[in-house]
Amino acid sequence: MKFIIGTKDRMTQVFDANGVCHPATILRVEKATVTKVKTAAADGYDAVQLATGSQKNHRIAKAQQGQFNGAAIVREFRPKTSYGETLPSDMAVGATIDASVFAPGDTVIVSAVSKGKGFQGVVKRHGFAGGRRTHGQKHSEREPGSIGATGFKRVIKGLRMAGRMGGDRITVKNLTILQVNPAENLLLVKGAIPGRPGTLVEVRGSVK
Repeated sequence: MKFIIGTKDRMTQVFDANGVCHPATILRVEKATVTKVKTAAADGYDAVQLATGSQKNHRIAKAQQGQFNGAAIVREFRPKTSYGETLPSDMAVGATIDASVFAPGDTVIVSAVSKGKGFQGVVKRHGFAGGRRTHGQKHSEREPGSIGATGFKRVIKGLRMAGRMGGDRITVKNLTILQVNPAENLLLVKGAIPGRPGTLVEVRGSVK
């Protein structure tokens, strides 16, 4: 079970030994400290709690100041028991985790919050084709069309309409680690990752 917390930096390109160019996202992963190890016997489930970053003490609840030690970000990682994943046996409170926990070629699962795009119409939000551009159409190329039903005369629940777009937690599976730089706390992940630069990213090793 491998995991780390990082922030999205920017995208770049990486050439492998065969000269093939791969799109990559740079992740900055500062050292994280294990603040708690939860077990099924004591807490009802198994998990590891990681803390990273720094925060002013007056912004942290007094009950948590000793445990989090001024950390700004705290996240939990649970093992996927359905795939036979278990907590690392050497995991203990106070242990540190950095970029070196991963190696080039590892397959990872990345979760982050996507960019917020505000209020959008159905063409951008759901990929609707819109209306025809000819035969009497006027100002209706991007309209959603009919939303009601003649039988029970109401709008069906869950109908795709215009609304707030983005700002959702997105999980991308089967990404590959291209490079690891523990000295600068960097991970280069093949492909795109949700979110803007600076978005908090959770990276965990894939067990499939």
